[in-house]
Amino acid sequence: MPSRQFTERILNFVQAEGYEPRKLSELAEAMGIAEDEAGDFHSACRALMRSGRIVLGTRNAVLLGEPPGRIVGRFRGNPRGFGFVVPDTPNAYGDLFVPPNATGGAITGDTVSARVFKRGKREGRMVYEGQITSIVKRGQNRFVGELSQNMGKWFVVPEGNALHAPIQVGDPGAKGARTGDQVVVELTEYPSAWSQARGVIVRVLGPRGEPGVETTSIIEQYQLPGEFPEDVLKEARQRVTSYDESNVKRNHADREDLSGETIITIDPEDARDFDDAISLKRHDNGTFELGVHIADVAAFVPEDGPLDLEARERSNSVYLPDLVIPMLPEVLSNGVCSLQERRPRLTKSAFISYDAKGKVRGARFANSIIRSVKRLTYEQAGRVLEGKPGRLSAKVVTLIRDMEALARILQARRRRQGMLEIDMPEAEIVYDENRNAVDVRAADTGYSHKIIEMFMVEANEAVARKLREIGVPCLRRIHEEPEDLTGGNLQRLLRVLGHELTDDADRFALQALIDSVRGKDEAFAVNLATLRSMPQAEYSPELAGHYALASENYCHFTSPIRRYPDLTVHRLLDAHLRGGLRTKAEKSAAPSEEELKRLGRQCSENERRAEAAERELILVLTLKMLEKKIGESFGGVVTGVANIGVFVQLDHYFVDGLLRFDALPDDWWEVDAPSGAVIGERTGRQITVGDRLKVTVDRVHVPTRRLDLALAEELPAPKGGKRTKKIGKSGARRDRSGGSKRGRAGRSEKPGRRAKKKSNGKDSRSRKRKK
Repeated sequence: MPSRQFTERILNFVQAEGYEPRKLSELAEAMGIAEDEAGDFHSACRALMRSGRIVLGTRNAVLLGEPPGRIVGRFRGNPRGFGFVVPDTPNAYGDLFVPPNATGGAITGDTVSARVFKRGKREGRMVYEGQITSIVKRGQNRFVGELSQNMGKWFVVPEGNALHAPIQVGDPGAKGARTGDQVVVELTEYPSAWSQARGVIVRVLGPRGEPGVETTSIIEQYQLPGEFPEDVLKEARQRVTSYDESNVKRNHADREDLSGETIITIDPEDARDFDDAISLKRHDNGTFELGVHIADVAAFVPEDGPLDLEARERSNSVYLPDLVIPMLPEVLSNGVCSLQERRPRLTKSAFISYDAKGKVRGARFANSIIRSVKRLTYEQAGRVLEGKPGRLSAKVVTLIRDMEALARILQARRRRQGMLEIDMPEAEIVYDENRNAVDVRAADTGYSHKIIEMFMVEANEAVARKLREIGVPCLRRIHEEPEDLTGGNLQRLLRVLGHELTDDADRFALQALIDSVRGKDEAFAVNLATLRSMPQAEYSPELAGHYALASENYCHFTSPIRRYPDLTVHRLLDAHLRGGLRTKAEKSAAPSEEELKRLGRQCSENERRAEAAERELILVLTLKMLEKKIGESFGGVVTGVANIGVFVQLDHYFVDGLLRFDALPDDWWEVDAPSGAVIGERTGRQITVGDRLKVTVDRVHVPTRRLDLALAEELPAPKGGKRTKKIGKSGARRDRSGGSKRGRAGRSEKPGRRAKKKSNGKDSRSRKRKK
């Protein structure tokens, strides 16, 4: 039974007159929850607790949640004056709307306190709005923008969407800034209802448009890490000096020696840090033993030293289109911790045994030494799969082909388990020889990527199983189940596009839906809405599972060079391999759940900051290209409608532009939000989400990230109605006439690699650049 029905049953039971608060187990018994329904029941309870609709009171008894009269949260402003407060603690009404006259001078990113008021009912539910009463903490006081002069006064127009009004600055001559320069300004006075923001220029980045200026601007805007402190670099150099490549086997005699095995790495062409390598034994009876060998970063980064503290503070490497900001100094990440070809390297190895159907038969782990026989790119591996091995050795070619065979078996097994894959295009910036951004292309998604993704998922899951088996808390990667697949924006959009998830829809039905639109105009809109319907993946010690992977217990183990959570997992595994974590005292010395919760929040926040910075820089560079394309026409797909126009994503550039109503043919255009369309009252013509249009680039304003479009051709004649295809449990599709067609289930969301456009059910990990 899907979670939505459990959600309704739980709420109806708790809201019923005469209900007496009881523990979860007692509630399940009172509701008559069967043993095979327990998992769905607990998932629904977790979702209701996250939303604040039920709470745990005294003795962990379940109570009906009540909206508080005041909340504290992060403010997110809108250029039109209103905003939302995203509460620190989830509540019954979600993000709180704040009207323009009630923002109290808050700007995007501020932590605020707000009073909550009832606005009345809509569609049978109470609607709330807020008034900000105090600013608890400012989110930032430095902004990046372009220096300009108007009426004898100097202003900085802030980039992005944190601050929507110009900042007045004094004489910029002290810093040598000129009109058109990108500068960093520090606020001395925040904006209010009666005064504008004021500040001083603290750094000049250079003229807008020069190579590297946009990247530096984003680094400043998101306050990304800079150079490593000297004590960190000193320790890193010491660790490198102490590693003697010529005597690795003698100095590390306690490690399993795999240096004679056929082991390879597969990475992007421009990769420099290779943190995972693969070996594979294929037996005559159809069984396999997969070896996943991960750079043993823990051997070079002792806990609580300068290196470790800096890596913990950074939490992750940041991957911008033309720059990597590493979590560890490059003398480590690109040196002794990188599994370079034919160099002896320290690794942690996971050996996983499978039967012919890809079912795990067992797993073992070891501290090891490897020597990669070949460093391959994804393109090289892809050519082998196409039957074009080039000059690669027979052993390497056989290994790659066996890897493909196992990956397809594992993929089929995980699909049967309900793993999801959300197909989102990924933009990749193309540079010329002078490092100028000149084009955008779709990132490669060949099957060689899928092979590595499948193996990384398997290794991550195997390590999580082992740590749970020995009873030690660890920092897991969790992705909780959506509260309601068949309600809200996803279902409304699907109806617009002629699809509908039935009330009994499950994960298999969701994957069948994704498969059914693959290659069609509405595919992007459906995949984007599906992605947005899911909670974001995060780091937590909670055993909450990973919904998109259909995994009950999952952690990150395979990228300790670029992710701090992986490093914490390596240390726990290392302690186990060396005979520790057996007694109660040894386990108590490991990080506690409370410590892991705090670390998980920090790592999750820093990960999102890095992803947001990457997305915004790609957008900025793309808009800079489109500044030179004013008047040119492109094909695109309608992705959304609003009260000011429709949004169209350009096919080639993967960026949304706004087609305003005043750019449409002369008519009275009505917005029909439930149907996802705008309709001309006089002509009856309409534009609907999923429609293809040819549009012209009309105006680009990079500081506000704005792209305005115009129609390049006439709108088509009025349309007839669409027949809705219903997709229900286990992927069965039903049309209005009652026919049924079996859909396909499951493709992976691409996790375990560096996050791109989320993922992955907001953790939907796409192409690996730095794994």
